Amino acid sequence: MGTAPVLPGFAIKSVSSKADDGAWIKQTKAPGDIYAAPAGQSLKGQSVLTDAGNRVLMTWNKTDRDAVDKESFLRSIVDGMKDEIPRAEIIAPPVNFAASLLTQYTLTDAHLGALAWGEETGGGDYDLSIGEKLVVDWFAAAIAGSPASKRAVLAQLGDFLHHDSFKSVTPEHGHLLDADSRYPKMVRVAIRVLRRIMRMLLSKHELVHVVMSDANHDPAAAVWLREMFAVLYEDEPRVTVDTSPATYNVVEHGDVSLFYHHGHKRGIKDVDTVFVGKFRAIYGRTRFSYGHKGHKHSDELVTTNLMPVEQHATLSESDAYGSNWLSGRSAKAIHYHEKRGEVGRNIITPEMVADGILAANDNYKLEAAA
Repeated sequence: MGTAPVLPGFAIKSVSSKADDGAWIKQTKAPGDIYAAPAGQSLKGQSVLTDAGNRVLMTWNKTDRDAVDKESFLRSIVDGMKDEIPRAEIIAPPVNFAASLLTQYTLTDAHLGALAWGEETGGGDYDLSIGEKLVVDWFAAAIAGSPASKRAVLAQLGDFLHHDSFKSVTPEHGHLLDADSRYPKMVRVAIRVLRRIMRMLLSKHELVHVVMSDANHDPAAAVWLREMFAVLYEDEPRVTVDTSPATYNVVEHGDVSLFYHHGHKRGIKDVDTVFVGKFRAIYGRTRFSYGHKGHKHSDELVTTNLMPVEQHATLSESDAYGSNWLSGRSAKAIHYHEKRGEVGRNIITPEMVADGILAANDNYKLEAAA
C-alpha cells in the first residue's frame, strides 16, 4: 500500500526500506483530540514518557478538584461577609460601665457543622442550624446576665468549625467526622454567628478583644477568621483582634493575666509552664494569673504553683465518636477585677438557654469589688 492511504484513525510511525522498489511502513494510532480537564477539575500534574532522543511518546494528565474548591471556598467567605448582616459600622459605646472589670466570654469546641443523631449517641440532636442558634442564644443570655464591664474578651478557644476543608476529616490525622453540611455553608454560618456576637458585645462593653485559638479540627479556619475580623473591624477603634499565628495567647488586665490554649498541644497539668515561659514578662508583672483551655469537652480545674488552669466544657452535642466519653454541656462568662482577680462568673447550659432561664450570677461580688 505504500504510504497512501493511511489507515483510518492511524498515522505513519516509521518507514524502512532496503531497495528502491520495497519498503516497510509501520502505522500507529493517530493522536486524539486536544486534552481539556473535565468540568469542575483542574490540571494537578503531568507525567511524560520520552524516547532516547527525549521526544515525547506519551503523557498522563492528573486532575483534581482542589483549585476549584479553593475558589468556591474563597467566594463563600466573601458571601458570608455580606450575608444578611450589614457591613461593620461604628457602634455607639455604652454610657455606663465598670472601668475596673473585664468579662471573658469563654466558648470552646462549638463544632459548627458537626452532626449528632440523638438516637445513636444517647444525647440530643446537633447540626449546623442547631449549633448556630445555640451559640447566638447563649451569647445573648450571657451578655444580658453579665455586668457592664469596660472590657470584654471573646475567648474562642478553637474547634469552632467541625472540619477544615471540603473533606470531613481532621487535618492532621485524617479521622472521619460526622458532618452535617457543605463547607461553604459552614463558613457562611461561622462568619454570621461571630458578627452577631460582636454587635452584641459592642453594645454592652466599651472595648472588645478577640482571641481565636489555633486548634486541631480547624487550624486554617482560625487563621482566616482572625485576619478577616481584624480587617472587618479595622475602622472600629473599640475592637482589637489578636492576629498572632501562635498556638498560645495572653490578655493583660491590670494585675491580671489571662492565658489561652486550645489544649491539643499541651494538657491541663503542664500547659502552665508553657504560658509562663512564652509570656514571662507579662506573668512577672501581674499578681493574678489564670489559664484557660478546651479540647476535652469537659470541665476540669487544676491549680498549680503557677496558676489555676481551667478546662472548659462545650455547648455542642457529642457525635458518634465523642459519645464514647461523658461530658457536661455549658459555657461560662467569667468576670475579672483589675486589682482583685476573678470576682464572679455566670455558667449557662444549653437547657437554660432553651428554657429562657439565665444562670444565677455573682453581681453582688462585682458591685462590692467595683
